[in-house]
Amino acid sequence: MTQVLKGIRVLDFGRYIAGPYCGTLLGDMGAEVIRIEKIDGSEDRFLSPISDKGDGSLFMQLARNKKCLTLNPMKPEGREIVKKLVKTADVVIANLPPDTLEAMGLDYESLKATKPDIILTTVSAFGRGGPYANRVGFDGLGQAMSGAMYMSGTPDQPVKAYPPYIDFGTASLSAFGTMAALFERQKTGKGQMVEGSLFNTALTMMNGTAIEQNAIQLNRVATLNRSQTSGPADTFKTRDGWVLVQSVGGPLFKRWTDLMGEDHWITDPRFKDDISRGDNGELISERTAVWCAQRTSKEVLAEMEAARLPAGPVLSPQEVLDDPHVTAKGLFQLVEYPGLDKPAPLMKTPVELSETPGEIRTRPPTLGEHTDEIMQELGYSKSEIAELREKRVV
Repeated sequence: MTQVLKGIRVLDFGRYIAGPYCGTLLGDMGAEVIRIEKIDGSEDRFLSPISDKGDGSLFMQLARNKKCLTLNPMKPEGREIVKKLVKTADVVIANLPPDTLEAMGLDYESLKATKPDIILTTVSAFGRGGPYANRVGFDGLGQAMSGAMYMSGTPDQPVKAYPPYIDFGTASLSAFGTMAALFERQKTGKGQMVEGSLFNTALTMMNGTAIEQNAIQLNRVATLNRSQTSGPADTFKTRDGWVLVQSVGGPLFKRWTDLMGEDHWITDPRFKDDISRGDNGELISERTAVWCAQRTSKEVLAEMEAARLPAGPVLSPQEVLDDPHVTAKGLFQLVEYPGLDKPAPLMKTPVELSETPGEIRTRPPTLGEHTDEIMQELGYSKSEIAELREKRVV
């Protein structure tokens, strides 16, 4: 099987999600990815610990297909190692503040001086330029400052989504930008800087709402899970759980009226198009809620499917693991890791290619697992590595 990025070396100085998952996606597509980590382990290794050594669940997901080199780039010897590494690399990923990049010799000018065709992929909270450029931030800030939190929950209680979708979206866009830069380098021989930011990603996801506000000044407020632009679209309590129904367009609304026994709603001017149904969505949700409350989730979903209405159960994490579609498609790959009592279910590459699919080839690395191997490849002897380890450079 051909690996799209085989032969590409990536130095991953990323932390937490946006930088590391960019590297993960490149690794899935065949790149050799070296995770550069603090001597005692970087903070993101230990989030939500699940192993006897404290390695975390997020690390399991984001560090597959990577080697691990422990290094202190702030020491002179460490910076020299960085230079040697950069000479062997095609891409450097770093989601670090600009001043830290400079101190570590990872700013674009320093990297380009070492390797002219290098590609630097950076991820920050707000990007360069503008009054927020030097602010630090995580996924939640993107949700809060893009309008996403304001439009979730209720007018009295904004709600942040549980999954860090801004982080993962930024990582995916950064990987897209990195692959575009690699494609351009094939044509011109020139490297470049690729910049992703949480704020850019968040604004992209909320752009339609911003356009609507600018055009017609609706000043929308949150309505929990009920859509404001179509219907029926909401979450509903059943006799034994919750389901989500999500409908857009006249044909689906007609199917819903047939299912509910409300044929006259089709000619009601309050429901004449999607936006009208959104404006009067509370009425549609009330009718659907009565119907769902009389049935189990299984019964609701069976009748919705028979009517070809989009609907699904609200699943717990354990129910996701047990879901028959997940099992049938093999979406999780069970991967052994030292210190885990059982294999970790790692979600495979989320985009599926018919000829050159991404794949999980190797488990996440233990701390510093490949330090000696990589250092010897750079020309360091065993005694030199031992001396650097004594000095806590590696």
